[in-house]
Amino acid sequence: MEPFVLQQESLFLIKNWTDQYKNLVAGMTTKNEGYSKEAFNSLNLGFHVGDVLIDVCTNRQKVAEDVGFPLEHWVGAEQIHEKQIQKVTRADRGRGSNLYDTSFKGTDGFYTDEKGILLTLCYADCVPLFFIAPEWGMIGAAHAGWKGTVKQIAAEMVELWGMEGIRPQQIFVTIGPSICKKCYIVDKRVIDLVQNILVDVEEKPYNLVKENEYCLDLREVNRLVLQKAGVPNENISSTGYCTSCDQDKFFSHRRDHGRTGRMLSFIGWKEDSCF
Repeated sequence: MEPFVLQQESLFLIKNWTDQYKNLVAGMTTKNEGYSKEAFNSLNLGFHVGDVLIDVCTNRQKVAEDVGFPLEHWVGAEQIHEKQIQKVTRADRGRGSNLYDTSFKGTDGFYTDEKGILLTLCYADCVPLFFIAPEWGMIGAAHAGWKGTVKQIAAEMVELWGMEGIRPQQIFVTIGPSICKKCYIVDKRVIDLVQNILVDVEEKPYNLVKENEYCLDLREVNRLVLQKAGVPNENISSTGYCTSCDQDKFFSHRRDHGRTGRMLSFIGWKEDSCF
């Protein structure tokens, strides 16, 4: 069952989560119904891609209103395709929300067990990972491109939560819209790195297309990494949306040849929520 349900033209919600947990906000934006122009048309949420700052801020304010979460309560990151994950508190609110320079440096994931904080990360093909441990009120988000995936950022989140007392069996993960296997071609260098972390996996999540070119299923690699970290397969759900194929809904770095906008993943407990 597809976990992402189009709520309005500008955003998807993880409907099974938001229906089940009171005042949880979780989902991903589309590229539509924004104010950016030219290559960033129209709902670009990324500060770092060369768009006009006022347009990005206007887009962010629109999303804040759409999801009912004040912009000054967001946190954002300078994402560098590593596996650094930051635990955040209410004291961090506003960092990276309306200015790139204030964002968390060198960070590709967030988690918190506090209310009133919206965890946000930017995407244009990489894999968005959403985490929740409802018994603990813990939520998290991680950005997994191929580098973050082979560095096992998904397992890093599980390990960090383990240090908080949360067992892998208590964690639920949703894998979000990202580039699909048929659209994602990589070379043997990348496949070798994938193989290194999946040596005991029989059915490999890639295919040889021609010499030194492979189709790679990044979403499936992340699922396998999560399973190896102890998260039960039945606790993991994954989207069928592809950021490259579904051109009417998403920006795609590969499809758009590098000059394009960014969608935003978001997850947070509203102030008056109870776990």
